[in-house]
Amino acid sequence: MTSKENNEVAEASSDSLASGYSEAADLEGWIGRRVTTPLFEAQHAARYSRQDLIRRYQESFNCRLVVLYDEIRPDGVVYFEDLLFDCRPSEDLHVVLETHGGDEEAAIRLVRQAQAHCRELTVIVPEQAKSAGTLFALGAHRILMGPTSDLGPVDPQLWIAADDDYWPAKLLIAAYEQAAEAVRTDPDTYPFHAMLLADVRAIEIQAARDAIADSPRAVRQAVSANPARSESKVEELSKVLNEKLVEESLYHAATLPATTARDYGLPVEALEPSSRQWQMIWRLWMRYRMESFSAAYESDRASQLFYEEDASQEQNGDASSSD
Repeated sequence: MTSKENNEVAEASSDSLASGYSEAADLEGWIGRRVTTPLFEAQHAARYSRQDLIRRYQESFNCRLVVLYDEIRPDGVVYFEDLLFDCRPSEDLHVVLETHGGDEEAAIRLVRQAQAHCRELTVIVPEQAKSAGTLFALGAHRILMGPTSDLGPVDPQLWIAADDDYWPAKLLIAAYEQAAEAVRTDPDTYPFHAMLLADVRAIEIQAARDAIADSPRAVRQAVSANPARSESKVEELSKVLNEKLVEESLYHAATLPATTARDYGLPVEALEPSSRQWQMIWRLWMRYRMESFSAAYESDRASQLFYEEDASQEQNGDASSSD
């Protein structure tokens, strides 16, 4: 992730755009209310369109809606807070969550943030909320899933500096132990296996083991982030989830559909594909899926968009106002 668009557009800007198009007959009056230029509008039309869909969802389901599309990592806490800073504690909050996983501690921080800003937290999974994403979802009051939605095992991931990426802890340990066993069996293979694991340090293997050992605590903390759960419910649910999502799961990409997640005791609601709510969620999600974002944090009034190095970038700019 090497380039970033950091724009916060005033709500008045996108509101005036939406109202302007609906009142095109009164063009002169509409222009008088504009707070952006035509070029700026064109450059940010895709964002305005997404934010309009967010606004429509909020009106339909009487809630605040934000989008978190990223790896779960510590620096995401700031971007996520920017989406939530003016949420009212009396409001329900819906979070569209799309992630392959990431940092477990960051996931716990993020779900606590979300719960602190709302009356009831709903996590919406359009496609995947894996590993740390599943951990985030464990702290919600409700988890909405559709025909394409998938949760997964709570398999901690570690940031490997040499690869500039996260890798599953169980995968790192398995690769290391397999190489060690091969060398014990045939010492002549040492140079080959040393080359394969040249970028993995011993301290990272130990960190992977520590992270796996800590997973039960992380599961319990995520479950307890939901303030509606009693202590006995937290203990009961944490025990089941630790068994099913930590101890029994060996494959990081293993699937956890809505029916199975519900059997484990999670508050999952499987939305019908034809339901209005799922149709609105999917229409919004496609606006992100078809873009070149590597990450996006967005609400009806704030936007943090990230791009891969070779991806095209939108123009940056700030809304201007006129009296």
